[in-house]
Amino acid sequence: MTGADVRDIDPGDGRFTPSAPQAPAWSPAASTAAPPTIDSSEFAGWPEIVEHLREGLVLCGPDGVVWQVSPVAQRLLPEIVVGGSCAVFDALDGSTAEIVRNGRRLRVRRVPLSAGPTCWYVEDVSEDSGPADELAAERARSAFLAVVGEKLGNPLHPDRAAAAVVRLALPTLAEAAVLILAPRSGRARWWRARRAEDDLPTLDRGVLAAAELPAAVIDSLHGVQPHTVDWLAEQAVEAGWLPGIDAADASVRLVALPGRDAPVGVLLVARPAAHWYTDDDLDLLRAFADRAGAALTTALLYRNQAEVADTLQASLLPVEPAEVPGVQWGTAYRPAQAGLRIGGDFYGSHRLPDGGSVFFLGDVSGKGVEAAVFTGQLRQCLHALHRIEAQPARLLRLLNDALLESTLAHGQGRFATMVLGVVRPHRDGGLVLTLAGGGHLPPLVVRSSGEVEQLPLNGMLIGVVPDPRVSQVSTRLAPGETCLLYSDGVTEARGGRRGAEQLGTERLMQALTGCQRMPAPALAERVEQITCDWLAQRDHDDIAVLALRATGTRPHRHLHAVPTPTPVVREGATTS
Repeated sequence: MTGADVRDIDPGDGRFTPSAPQAPAWSPAASTAAPPTIDSSEFAGWPEIVEHLREGLVLCGPDGVVWQVSPVAQRLLPEIVVGGSCAVFDALDGSTAEIVRNGRRLRVRRVPLSAGPTCWYVEDVSEDSGPADELAAERARSAFLAVVGEKLGNPLHPDRAAAAVVRLALPTLAEAAVLILAPRSGRARWWRARRAEDDLPTLDRGVLAAAELPAAVIDSLHGVQPHTVDWLAEQAVEAGWLPGIDAADASVRLVALPGRDAPVGVLLVARPAAHWYTDDDLDLLRAFADRAGAALTTALLYRNQAEVADTLQASLLPVEPAEVPGVQWGTAYRPAQAGLRIGGDFYGSHRLPDGGSVFFLGDVSGKGVEAAVFTGQLRQCLHALHRIEAQPARLLRLLNDALLESTLAHGQGRFATMVLGVVRPHRDGGLVLTLAGGGHLPPLVVRSSGEVEQLPLNGMLIGVVPDPRVSQVSTRLAPGETCLLYSDGVTEARGGRRGAEQLGTERLMQALTGCQRMPAPALAERVEQITCDWLAQRDHDDIAVLALRATGTRPHRHLHAVPTPTPVVREGATTS
């Protein structure tokens, strides 16, 4: 090397910076002729200078041939040799870039020389990037679990929650994921998600008998986590959960999903054997399983509670009246809280041995579940008491005594209004009604002429005081005539122009005038429709309607036919 070839070494960091050779100087802008040939021997002394530098150095000629490789560069990039190609650098953009070679992260810096060749500085930054990579990986895991928590926080249906679990497992945790819920009634349901060619997961589901579950799944459901997992792939393939996958080419893991007292299910994940599950992967899988187990436990608990609520609601719903010869029943029911399907209004009927029927419609204090439970108690009381007493007024008094005893025993100040009647067929095809009132709205009768008549029935609330005043009246329905019982949710429905005016009894009677030809179900539905139209989707009280129509059917001979009563209704009459 001559004095013109002096190289500068920065004493601060030991970084080598070559100065451009003095001759021959060549620049593409200076001449259009071919660049002169540079004698690489001028750089023969470089290794002695750069062998102790922290960075590796690769010198490439204008034709892409490697001229010099420092010892550090040779260790970091063993594939680069003198006289070989610099192709490893061809895909790099810009003057600085990072590449991964031989398991190491390298930072490459390009410095073009004015004489034509190019200097590549190579620095090993693996240790420097290790903490940054770990931080990025931890952030990615945290972001993934945050998404999982958000997605699994919404489904309250077990099927939707299970489908969400297997979909979320792809592709971060697996190429295929199978969720098996704990068996119920001897059968276990499973869901599976797989990655398709377009990277969109395909979802399917099935059911297996509990005895057909793989042994590893049964062990996991009992809280036993297998230590040896080599045979999981074979069991998963044999169960049909990994179609088209060879057990030898799959890495499979199984993790239990924690529940309240026992695992709520197990999650099986699989991916190619080349991507073996590391300890970090298993930690992430367990964290995912914890969140999935919590979501499924919540969904299953919600389902069980919903099933109990549905069963209880079904038992508290008004029961359709029993069929009676000569009587056509019509009902309508709309609770104040539609989501509950139950409320404080009730109706029903019980057959009598003589061919007649005890029927009733009432309204208890309060709304919602508590009111519905109280109506259930009233119906049970009536079901028992009508067997020992069929006279309406006395039956209401017995019910009043039963409610007072319940109030004293449980400290609940509950009361009810009610119309209770007995209907018996008449030999001419009509019906004879005897009705008793306990503080309820008087019934309406749609006569064969189309006129609407209000029966003069009143009385005191049931369940408030001992020995209440109970009103009782009798009337007769000719064939084609209908008696209508309804709750105050009909007449007290608020609507009109300002939304504050009650529907009232007079409007209801006007709306029913001329409806004598309507069957009982249609008449009850008409009352409900009139009320809903008046409300115009506003809030309302419970609405209940019970209609009974004389069909004109004559009673059979073996049934007791009531003789024609005197068609006089006594207002305010009481019985003891």
